[in-house]
Amino acid sequence: MTWTFTDDVDAFLDAAGASLAARPAENTLILTISDTLRRHGPHAYGEGVPLLGWWRGADGAVAGALVQTPPHPPVLGTVAPEAVGPLAAALPLSRFSADRATAEALAAGWPGHRIEEEQRLYRLGTLVPPSPAPAGRARRAAPADRELLVRWHLDFADEAGTPVGHVERTVDERTASGTLTVWEDGGARVSMAGVSALIAGTVRVVGVYTPPEHRGRGYAAAVTAEASRAAMAAGAREVLLFTDLTNPTSNGVYRRIGFRPVADRLLVRVAER
Repeated sequence: MTWTFTDDVDAFLDAAGASLAARPAENTLILTISDTLRRHGPHAYGEGVPLLGWWRGADGAVAGALVQTPPHPPVLGTVAPEAVGPLAAALPLSRFSADRATAEALAAGWPGHRIEEEQRLYRLGTLVPPSPAPAGRARRAAPADRELLVRWHLDFADEAGTPVGHVERTVDERTASGTLTVWEDGGARVSMAGVSALIAGTVRVVGVYTPPEHRGRGYAAAVTAEASRAAMAAGAREVLLFTDLTNPTSNGVYRRIGFRPVADRLLVRVAER
């Protein structure tokens, strides 16, 4: 029973890919991060060398995985309880993201830790489009939208307080694949929602953003519902999204259109000893 670490995404996916795909909702972040590394190379998220790891239990099966793309903290997928202690011993951790149970088990060894962020993962049940719908209509993003959508992605990251990188690449890829949706009202572009790549039958709604001057009119719910509908029409079996648990408005919006809670994730910072 041991953790194995590598900087080779292909070796990681050869070892852990099937285990991750067996629980695609709980492992959605690792699946999308490793897919991006596979498609764009080891520096897809920054100049640092990525770290990927997996745990094999006594039966030889993979029962835990993580990825780290510096400068971002390690992201843990599903991890067997017996793998938590060996992970803390094998890998110096100052900050990490994990499901609530794993995060609390890891953090128990550092009494001075603090929780920097709490997110909730939702899965779409039965889609319930907003009724009444807001004025306007949805459409796929077009190349002519690029400048505005890049700016909106930057504004979204700034409001969320999250690191941002390769925004132009993200906008270009999602525009080309038809997975970036814009809501228009009276000819004005007022909201957007993106969808991650389809992996193991699962996608995740990402980058839902409405500029402040257009908020409170139902655009975010409508564009999210349309992006989700289009993803299912394109073959997704599951549509996921994350929300910030400190934002009751967004949590309420997504519940009303059919999303149901799956699990919580914590971003934890370990106090220096």
